[in-house]
Amino acid sequence: MLREDLDEPPLDWRAKGLWQPGPPIRASEFVAAGHRLFDGAVSWPALVARRSALHHNLTTMADFCARHGFSFAPHGKTTMAPSLFAAQLAGGAWAITVATANQLLVCRHLGVPRVLLANQLLDPVPLRWLAGELDRGFEAYLFVDSVAGVEAIGTTLADRPDGPAVRVLAELGHAGGRTGCRTIRQLVEVAEAVADTARVRLDGVTAYEGGLRDATEVATYLDRTREATVELAARGLLPDEVIVSAGGSAWFDVVADRLGGAWLPGRHLRVVLRSGAYVSHDHGFYAAHTPFRRSPEDGSLAGALELWAQVISTPEPGLAIVAMGKRDAPYDEGLPVPLRVRRTSGSVTEVTGVTVTRLNDHHAFLSVPPEAGPRPGDLICFGISHPCTAFDKWRYIPVLDDTDTVVDVLHTYF
Repeated sequence: MLREDLDEPPLDWRAKGLWQPGPPIRASEFVAAGHRLFDGAVSWPALVARRSALHHNLTTMADFCARHGFSFAPHGKTTMAPSLFAAQLAGGAWAITVATANQLLVCRHLGVPRVLLANQLLDPVPLRWLAGELDRGFEAYLFVDSVAGVEAIGTTLADRPDGPAVRVLAELGHAGGRTGCRTIRQLVEVAEAVADTARVRLDGVTAYEGGLRDATEVATYLDRTREATVELAARGLLPDEVIVSAGGSAWFDVVADRLGGAWLPGRHLRVVLRSGAYVSHDHGFYAAHTPFRRSPEDGSLAGALELWAQVISTPEPGLAIVAMGKRDAPYDEGLPVPLRVRRTSGSVTEVTGVTVTRLNDHHAFLSVPPEAGPRPGDLICFGISHPCTAFDKWRYIPVLDDTDTVVDVLHTYF
């Protein structure tokens, strides 16, 4: 369980997307008031989340991991939202994964009991802090992909020889990828450096397949990950329980195929999946790339995020300008997807023939059918593409039930 004594951030004039010109109120008070999406308590643009979709996605991935015997450490950098961390852990997640030392600090402050840091930690100040937290019972795993990364830990803690070991996973990468050893020989050298360094312990091997182009490339890479793990075990460089971790949000079905099962004789194998974007999913990039499109019998995910914005100008035929831009919506993996339009009369209809063509800082350019285009004052509901660059733009995200009533407010910590 996460700690429950955190200060509840006040909602006031700083709360983007909420209209709070008066004195500050607590989020719990805002929720208790029973506000609905269109009653004036929300200002435009506003990012909201659908509770039913969040619950569906949490349950779907928990079931997927249970069926395949995986542990789950969803990537928290997607949302950095404590209430979603709590829901993931309550749903059986084994750990939360993060990308930076500051995100590790947030998780520790929130009371997340076990965290994976999916990068090398090289700075002595956070390393010393981590050593102190390990002394107090915190469980964390760092990734290493170089002898220099191992030496950074050993050198920083050389004057503190006692205490729990810093647990690491050796990362195997691939050509053209981001981090990770490029060869198994390099991975062995890193593992041997760990064995020779006080207060550092190798617990397994990690990989990231999300940047590869197709299932064949992913399968080949994951087979090399298995081969590397077997090699380290044969050399006596791995413990009795071995962690093997992988999994973005686009190829976890291939991870299940290539890393599932008992393929490491003589060791207890814990395969840890790290997919993170699933929790909110989207209507763009991941809607097109989710493994559940390839195997719908395994489940489905639902886009939980909606970005509501107002049409402010229709300056020429076929063009509408909406007050929503790069400061509000992700645009690195596709532009927002128009879903519905709410007319000033209150009627809501599905959108057809409308596309976002480009974004400025605070404006979206929409190509619209001249005969049935939106008018100034209308609201358009957009789905987003790539949730990892949506959550970070919003400190407060109202959660709605199926009657458009606010039932919670997500707080993000980026």
